Amino acid sequence: MTQAPGPDGGPPPGSLRPTPPAALAGWAVAGLAIGWLVHPLSERVGGTAPVVSWTQPLALLLVAAILGAAAHATWRSVHVRRERLESHQAVNRLVLARACAYVGALAGGGYLGYGLSWLGSEAELGDQRLLRSVVAAVGGLAVVVTALLLERACRVPGDPPPA
Repeated sequence: MTQAPGPDGGPPPGSLRPTPPAALAGWAVAGLAIGWLVHPLSERVGGTAPVVSWTQPLALLLVAAILGAAAHATWRSVHVRRERLESHQAVNRLVLARACAYVGALAGGGYLGYGLSWLGSEAELGDQRLLRSVVAAVGGLAVVVTALLLERACRVPGDPPPA
């Protein structure tokens, strides 16, 4: 059954639009600016900038792997086996996907900004911080991509394409 469009010409009542790319870009830019400022501010205030360990990028990659597995399982359930998700399951997965997309964009931008702040630095651990921050930024990007895949997997066949 097809529902009539909403009063503003958007999706019908009770449906959601996909995560807007502009919102993700805004969170990534905010993270980039904050990450860039962490280096000079922490040196002024505390005397030393934070060290990025391998735990941070690996945690982001683990979250991306979990989201990817959830997206794959959801896609198979909804699109291959044509099973219907319970409404609370669909809402939970959509909320998880959207929240992870925003946080992944913010974290990825933050780590990228922090890593870029070390370019050309003569500091002892500058290269290490740069490398680990860039790997963490890639992890943040992976979280965003897998979160968007989970969001897409929740679409019910026959839904109108996003505008």
